[in-house]
Amino acid sequence: MGMFLKRLSLAGVAVVISTAVQAADLPTPVIEYTPEVPAAGGWYLRGDIGYKLYQDPSGSFNDPLIGDLRYERESLDDAWMFGVGVGYQVNDYFRTDLTLDYETKATATGYAPCVGCATAGQFSRETADIDVWTVMLNGYVDIGTWHRITPYVGAGIGAAYVNASSKNSVNPDGSTASYEGDNGQWNFAWALMAGAEYAFTPNWSLDAGYRYKDLGEAKTVRLDNVGTGGTREKWEDLVAHEFRLGMRYTFNGGTAAPAYYPAQPITSNF
Repeated sequence: MGMFLKRLSLAGVAVVISTAVQAADLPTPVIEYTPEVPAAGGWYLRGDIGYKLYQDPSGSFNDPLIGDLRYERESLDDAWMFGVGVGYQVNDYFRTDLTLDYETKATATGYAPCVGCATAGQFSRETADIDVWTVMLNGYVDIGTWHRITPYVGAGIGAAYVNASSKNSVNPDGSTASYEGDNGQWNFAWALMAGAEYAFTPNWSLDAGYRYKDLGEAKTVRLDNVGTGGTREKWEDLVAHEFRLGMRYTFNGGTAAPAYYPAQPITSNF
């Protein structure tokens, strides 16, 4: 009986040793952790400055007796713009913002055929100053990000408050007439844009872009003392090419993923 128990004990020890040897030959278990990238999104503020190049508008002088008198050789000076806005990054590819812009005064100039002039073919020089406030709701598609640069395209709709002032007329004989009253009106406005953002940090980024903007029309005050009664000058097709540079601040640090340590194998000291 003693010999049987001794052999059974030796067999048990052999089994334990064999199991330990086999376990030592197995690879160390590794539990990998896949980091979760937070969803894109967050509010941002923006500020912009830009330079506007206006296309040539269409000018006319509305006279109750002779109707619309179309101008010739119309032009509209360049202007500066300043803007602010608040927006939201919906996901990695789409964002939207609401912007308020002010566009400084630009002088519109046209030449009207002189009715009743002694010499045929003479023109009077007609001018007016035009400045604009715009409120726009914009949407952008962020195409992708390469080396912190994110190109985008977008579109916007809104309203433009177009104000015309300082109406002046210079006749061929050198006589002048001035009308200092302001006349403002709200127009439907729309824009198309393209540009690129460069992210200095997860919060701060530089935005450089181009915007094509249609602002509608402008009308001067009614001119009641030009001989024929209530006349009004009108400038149509107010379209501008804007080149803008701005800064954006994103409150939650943008869409950048946090830094994670690489996955490490789990080991035991036992």
